[in-house]
Amino acid sequence: MKSRDELIDDLLTLAFAEDVGDGDHTTLSTIPADERGRQRLIIKEEGILAGVEVARKVFAKFDPELQMTVHIHDGARVKPGDVAFEVEGRVQSLLQTERIMLNIMQRMSGIATTTARYQKELEGLNTKVIDTRKTMPGMRILDKEAVAIGGGGNHRIGLFDMILIKDNHVDFAGGIAQAVSAAKDYCRRTGRDLKIEVEVRDTDEIRQALAADVDRIMLDNFSPERTAEAVKLINGATEVESSGGITLATLRAYGECGVDFISVGALTHSVKGLDMSFKAC
Repeated sequence: MKSRDELIDDLLTLAFAEDVGDGDHTTLSTIPADERGRQRLIIKEEGILAGVEVARKVFAKFDPELQMTVHIHDGARVKPGDVAFEVEGRVQSLLQTERIMLNIMQRMSGIATTTARYQKELEGLNTKVIDTRKTMPGMRILDKEAVAIGGGGNHRIGLFDMILIKDNHVDFAGGIAQAVSAAKDYCRRTGRDLKIEVEVRDTDEIRQALAADVDRIMLDNFSPERTAEAVKLINGATEVESSGGITLATLRAYGECGVDFISVGALTHSVKGLDMSFKAC
């Protein structure tokens, strides 16, 4: 399994390959190689800033001589006109890194801003909004970092760091008891210490999951009323997660039922980027 830094480096390698290719011929033909300059990242919309440290990696990978001065760090609330950072160095390098840096920072900041909005709806409750695997391919590590920067939590990173037995697994395995038993046996055989979560569809499946002694129960597409009944039945025996079609408008109602987590795919799958620009100064 690759580390976070290795995954980000792979992502940046692909980003430069698809954007710069064999060279930014507009920049290379119009800007002298030795010309130096400075650009600043200007915020144009209120939100939560995310991606500053990844931006640092973008500049360093393309041209280690670029010098970045950070004024506002990841997780800070920003407003139009704020200058997040300045970068000084070869103008050719500044222009060739601009779009990749902006694409990453706008997406990450949009995710962080959306997450903060969702988490604020749960203010005063012991419920955490968490992400899903509905992320941009290749950018999952950054999407999930942005959720954390925005005050949310991360569900599993991928298929490898948690066992989540969903309805299809249950049906193919022949039931919850069989699926959980097989998962626990697999962990013993392979020496893996993985949490086991089971998605349930009704009260009977909740009882089966409790009997199987799982780490978390996911209530799939339950109404708030059914969720309250489920939480009462589970009675703190295991963690409880609500999932499926939950919006900003309905989020608080689910949190007030007493669930530990609410997973929301919209944090990452349809996010609007935060508006910002990278201008010469």
